[in-house]
Amino acid sequence: MATYDARTALLVVDVQNDFADPSGSLYVAGGEQIVPIVNAEVERAREAGAQVVYTQDWHPEHTPHFQRDGGIWPVHCVEDTHGAEFHEDLLVADGRVVRKGHDGRDGYSGFSVRDPLSGERGDTLLHEMLEANGIERLVICGLATDYCVVETVLDARMLGYPVEVLTDAVRAVELQPGDGATALARMREAGAELV
Repeated sequence: MATYDARTALLVVDVQNDFADPSGSLYVAGGEQIVPIVNAEVERAREAGAQVVYTQDWHPEHTPHFQRDGGIWPVHCVEDTHGAEFHEDLLVADGRVVRKGHDGRDGYSGFSVRDPLSGERGDTLLHEMLEANGIERLVICGLATDYCVVETVLDARMLGYPVEVLTDAVRAVELQPGDGATALARMREAGAELV
């Protein structure tokens, strides 16, 4: 079980309709099943005085991230659409939100974005926000294990944050069988604790 205090943030990664709803354009199998687990963690975090931060894929209508524009993914989480909204049952009140991919860059990690053509990397506001609020430790959950969760965890570890990953509150895309397990192994190897 994860532990929370005032120097800890619960980071909820991309629990949005296009990923967490069976009708979503890039549905992650079982994505909706994590919502009650995440909500319970949000309540626990708040009771302990921890902060809660949410990341949100937030793409323009056209981006090299999408298949129709040369990328690998179906159109998903287009800004101001139902698919980009948080799952309707997700507890979001009072949480801070970091949107990623809004300028057409790939936004796998909550901490960084990458230009899909040049490969140039940039930062989101997440690290700056956490530092400004005295956050020293992260508990991470959300979607999807093998893309946005693993990349967020790896960046968090590279930045020096101790990280706990809630394994019952993540689900994988599994483009290839075993991708989820491989992602969890990568997180463990980077020093994250799987709980």
